[in-house]
Amino acid sequence: MSSVSQAVSPVRIAVIQCDPQVGLNNCETNLCHTLALAQKAAEAGATLIVLPELVTTGYTFTTRAEAFAHGENLETGPTITALRAFAREHEIYLAAGLAELDGPHLYDTAVLLGPTGLIGKYRKAHLWHQEKLWFTPGNLGFPVFDTPIGRIGLLICWDIWFPEVPRLLAQQGADIICSLNNWVWTPPPLFDASGKCMASYLTMTAAHVNNVFIAAANRIGVDRGERFLGCSLIAGTNGWPIGNVAPPDEETILYADVDLVSARSAPIWNTLNDLHRDRRCDLYDGMLGYRHHPAAPR
Repeated sequence: MSSVSQAVSPVRIAVIQCDPQVGLNNCETNLCHTLALAQKAAEAGATLIVLPELVTTGYTFTTRAEAFAHGENLETGPTITALRAFAREHEIYLAAGLAELDGPHLYDTAVLLGPTGLIGKYRKAHLWHQEKLWFTPGNLGFPVFDTPIGRIGLLICWDIWFPEVPRLLAQQGADIICSLNNWVWTPPPLFDASGKCMASYLTMTAAHVNNVFIAAANRIGVDRGERFLGCSLIAGTNGWPIGNVAPPDEETILYADVDLVSARSAPIWNTLNDLHRDRRCDLYDGMLGYRHHPAAPR
């Protein structure tokens, strides 16, 4: 009998790094290019594809009216319709960011799609800079979705700066967190000597301290003067990138082959420590309030 255990849920993750441009006249081009990249990933065997935040609308809106004009309904909108059909045709799971229009509200939303359609959505809770002028803060909490390949959580960009977000997703049993981003250039230093940016390190740290895979898709390019810094990555349960961290200025697709549910028994460092079990909620819960979250374990 082989001593090597067989993967229970083998998954090929694909993280797509691309350059969508804002403007209603660009939306169809953005969508077509996104689908072309996703097609390439699917042909390479990807079973879980992660796309950036606002992947078909671009990011740098100049007025509230323009932002709302880019919004779409999650039942009938062109982006969700095309992505739903793609996931069904290729029998894959796909996380994508779009501008969700729901009545009088516009949300920066991540959707999770599968072969049977829309599995769930997450609305960005932590809004960055001018996002606060267009979007309503998310009101769905931090859901984790059960799928045949594993439990999948979603977060968006600025969320990774708040350690509560990946922690709450991990505490609810997420095997992987799909992180959809438009990480922007901020005052220097932007990169260290190895070429990594702070967002990459935050992603790696969140994966490490929560024993969870994180697939982070960022965009590149310049959109109305705003520059984006790439550096997409797939972090393993130990925090280290699986394969390369993407460059800051190149369209690329990253791949990682993992047994997704191995996150549930990921090794720590010894037989006596477990990151989740060792938490001292009795000492700090009064301040952090984790037990007040309806989905947190009691």
